[in-house]
Amino acid sequence: MSTSLAIETKNLGRIYKLRGSKKETRKELIALQDVSLTVERGELFGLLGPNGAGKTTLIKVLTTLLSPTSGWARVAGADVHAEPESVRPRINMVSGGESSGYGLLTVRENLWMFSQFYGVPSKEANERIVALLEMVGLKDRMNTKSSDLSTGLRQKMNIVRGFLTDPEVLFLDEPTLGLDVGAMRDVRRFILDWLKADKERTLLLTTHYMAEADELCDRVAIINKGRVLACDTPTALKQRLQKDVMFEIETSPLNGLTMQMMEEQPEVKKAALTDIEGGARLTLSLVEESALARVFNLFAQKDIKVTNLNKRQPTLEDVFVDLVGRSMAEEESNEAQ
Repeated sequence: MSTSLAIETKNLGRIYKLRGSKKETRKELIALQDVSLTVERGELFGLLGPNGAGKTTLIKVLTTLLSPTSGWARVAGADVHAEPESVRPRINMVSGGESSGYGLLTVRENLWMFSQFYGVPSKEANERIVALLEMVGLKDRMNTKSSDLSTGLRQKMNIVRGFLTDPEVLFLDEPTLGLDVGAMRDVRRFILDWLKADKERTLLLTTHYMAEADELCDRVAIINKGRVLACDTPTALKQRLQKDVMFEIETSPLNGLTMQMMEEQPEVKKAALTDIEGGARLTLSLVEESALARVFNLFAQKDIKVTNLNKRQPTLEDVFVDLVGRSMAEEESNEAQ
């Protein structure tokens, strides 16, 4: 492994054996398939994909919580399967929505206890706890029992726990899940400040929030159904679609118009639909701007009224639609069925 790499995987796979009535008829779930990635030291690397895409499974393999079924992975220079004892002291992990800690202990006591598991000297641990809690706006709750914290404040405490040991590589699995807008903003700012303070620190973030990946990440791997579909900077990924003309159109009810009908139009390259109050929002990728007139003719045939029209630049959501064929919300809904 190159000394410049914090994480490296090669043809990494993970298969789950699903429980069945008979051992010989057990089904298999392919959670990861041929995942090959490299993450440079000092990089903020994002895994972007819908729920069930394989993001959490990949993090669990990289943090030695799961063994790979095939391929290999190295973190901080050590093989996660063969040398887990070398990996664990150099990493940390926080998952969104987890309820870690003991409710009867205060915020400071919970964090101090965790620091001792990693062997952080007590004086140094207490100094870090105060500094980190101040950074996330929790210093005034330091002596509050964790059971008395709101969900958002408890998640902030969990995030501090991840940074407390000053790991070489930090894994954040959906860290802003369930947080309100203000708390999400605080956590994102905190992440960037932590990385800026030491260029050797590396952070791998999983998210299904497009804006979060776009705002934070140096590079993003788009993952779906256990496969990495694309990996590049957010800007480069969006530039893949710059050749297309993109419009966002809000309309009255579609009166039977389907996405299949839209995509059958020769001028329409991609179409995505979101239901909104009183109608629909269509995101269209067209071969040229003049094709919009023919789209409007189709609307007229169905007695569909246009209530709002915006021409816009491609987003990571558009990149996902281009790669998968439907929006992330549609993909999650389909997987849930």
